[in-house]
Amino acid sequence: MQLGKFGVWWSGSWRAEDASTDVAAELEDLGYGAIWSSGGFEAGISKTFDRLLASTSQLVVASGIVTVWHSSPEEISAGVADLEVRYPGRFLLGLGTSHSVLVENYAHPYSQMVGFLDGLDASPHGVRSDRRVLAALRPRMLALARDRAAGAHPYFVPASHTARARAILGNGPLLAPEVTVVLERDPAAARDVARSFTTGYLGLPNYAGNLLSIGYEEEDIAGGGSDRLVDDLVCWGDAEVVAKKVREHYEAGADHVCLQVVSGSRSSFPLAEYRELAAAMKGT
Repeated sequence: MQLGKFGVWWSGSWRAEDASTDVAAELEDLGYGAIWSSGGFEAGISKTFDRLLASTSQLVVASGIVTVWHSSPEEISAGVADLEVRYPGRFLLGLGTSHSVLVENYAHPYSQMVGFLDGLDASPHGVRSDRRVLAALRPRMLALARDRAAGAHPYFVPASHTARARAILGNGPLLAPEVTVVLERDPAAARDVARSFTTGYLGLPNYAGNLLSIGYEEEDIAGGGSDRLVDDLVCWGDAEVVAKKVREHYEAGADHVCLQVVSGSRSSFPLAEYRELAAAMKGT
């Protein structure tokens, strides 16, 4: 499964302002090798994946993520099998354990993931290990991604985490971190937009704990993030500067980066920004 060097990560509408159809076909034409979409919180495989696959011809559509708490392995494997029949080799199942504030009876997430993978393996439909990745942050989950999946899809991480993840994964397994982008040159304005994104995520223990474990301090986590942390987590500047910052993840060991544009408005897909990024990223 070829994801290419860079893709799109997006959890909102896949339609640009005033557009009547999804932007997936244009993203494919622009050179993005994969598009990553949230799996939502309903049981089974979201119909969004079918729609995105149907409107494109070659790129990979990946779930970022399907939670292991709201569906059974049998439901997920049946949904993946259906997509595989109609779009062979083009759907990548990203699995994650989500967060305690979003899941009732959240306990023992690592064991939940292991049990879910066991269920996928035992299902009549199955989901091959090379057709699934794990949203892994800490060493134990990264090792599980290495041993029982095609690799890892970390979210909300700096390049230093990418280097740590590669060391744990070793050579071979896929490493596809989400990388947040703000196309804004002015430092104060860029950090303001970035903090509109980082503030919510820093309130989630899984993300905050991961950042503390790789060397950040409590004061870095507070108030939407210190300048140091915001600058490490969010690539900001014009498109050329952003592309240079994204290269730090490649240099740290990433195979594929999933670019998530953050702007002042998230009511529609920021297609203009992704057009700018595509041109700049082709040199990476």
